Amino acid sequence: MVSRGAAEPGRPRILVPQPIHEDGLRLLERYGEVQVALSAGMLSREELKAALRSSDYFLSMGDYTLDEDILAANPALRGISAIAGHPEEWIDLDAATRLGIPVTGLTRGPVLNTTAELTMALILALAWRILEADRFTRAGLFRQEQSVLFMTRSLEGKTLGLVGLGGVGNAVARRARPFQMDIVYTKRTRLEVEAEGDLGITWTPDLDDLLRRSDFVSLHADYNESTHMLIGPRQLATMKPTAFLINTSRGRLVDESALIEALRKRTIAGAGLDVYWNEPPVTYTPDVDPRLYELDNVILIPHLGGATEETLALLARLGAENLVALIKGERPSSIVNPGALTVR
Repeated sequence: MVSRGAAEPGRPRILVPQPIHEDGLRLLERYGEVQVALSAGMLSREELKAALRSSDYFLSMGDYTLDEDILAANPALRGISAIAGHPEEWIDLDAATRLGIPVTGLTRGPVLNTTAELTMALILALAWRILEADRFTRAGLFRQEQSVLFMTRSLEGKTLGLVGLGGVGNAVARRARPFQMDIVYTKRTRLEVEAEGDLGITWTPDLDDLLRRSDFVSLHADYNESTHMLIGPRQLATMKPTAFLINTSRGRLVDESALIEALRKRTIAGAGLDVYWNEPPVTYTPDVDPRLYELDNVILIPHLGGATEETLALLARLGAENLVALIKGERPSSIVNPGALTVR
């Protein structure tokens, strides 16, 4: 732990469990003594509970699942600012309310565009075989350009299938159109015809139809009971053997073992993954299946959807501003359990 800001009587103690952008830290240290954990990984449950016991406020990162057991480590905690779009996915809000711990969250707005950009980066990297091309060149195999020895694929005229069309899916569609891709989408409620025309997309009510038609399948559905393992062995077998699967949404939308088998057998051409089966909030710590490391037709990245410098600075500021409001006794507009304010 590194201490930021003056430690003076009456100043609150603020716990930050992982390094955040300086913009957020500078704001927090004006209002309290900030304890920042410098580890690149997550604190263990016991380490987090111990750190919370000596804290007044907590700036919660999205990866930290705060169940009743962890919250009960310090029932006197005076507030939590969660840098997460849906704090209810990570935090037991009922327990927090009973303990009188107000919790604030964020809208998903700051990460919509960055996740869409990352999705396009994966699509381009898969089509152009960027990682393979790098290895090919480093191995000294480059001899001349325009050789059939190493071929890639153009995006123009290819079909991009969007499974789900919320904010991120919408942003991906807008970014894919300039590449002259044909875009098909599926979701429970179809868009208005005018909205489809504005985006240049076509609706299909049938997931299998989308999978059969698409050269790139990009997942943007919310994760819930109805979408758990939405993509399994049968769906993967329905895809073209030349198609790619991209997941920047939630890991458990996909039966990961089935995907690994499809990649091994080349049932599909490849995949680009930013999210994995073993990730919070369904597990406490991230743990990528080591079988994925053995495959050369999958791109693996460490949940980078909101990891641009600009977005991380904005997220840190917004989280810090919410915590400062709690410290000052103000009612943040982003509070998600207002009942906690009446407990104490």
